Amino acid sequence: MKNPLILWIIKLTAVVILLQTLFFKFSGAAESVYIFQTLGVEPYGRIGSGVVELIASILILIPRTTLLGALLGLGTMLGAIFSHIFVLGIEVQNDGGTLFILAVITLLSCLLLVYAARNKIPDLLRFKL
Repeated sequence: MKNPLILWIIKLTAVVILLQTLFFKFSGAAESVYIFQTLGVEPYGRIGSGVVELIASILILIPRTTLLGALLGLGTMLGAIFSHIFVLGIEVQNDGGTLFILAVITLLSCLLLVYAARNKIPDLLRFKL
């Protein structure tokens, strides 16, 4: 897991998915509005989660803050996955489960990034980036 190329591929996978879904949240796409209305948090939940995803994306790309961004992305994706499982269903508006699969891929990417930076967790707990 110390191969820099593999780590960058994992980082870019998470960031591309986060930024791609972010576009739909900020543009008020019908599917995003539907999801957050179903969850009962439209528009604040949609915009708020979009801001969190943007911050996570930026932090993941900065080597010094990758762990923090991955943890933020991990939490956000756990929320998305739980929302799918318990409220929305795997398939939302006939998307074939695409959003759920993207959330799982992003979750796994963030988990791998956290694992790769696990030696930095004590520093994070002491607020040393």
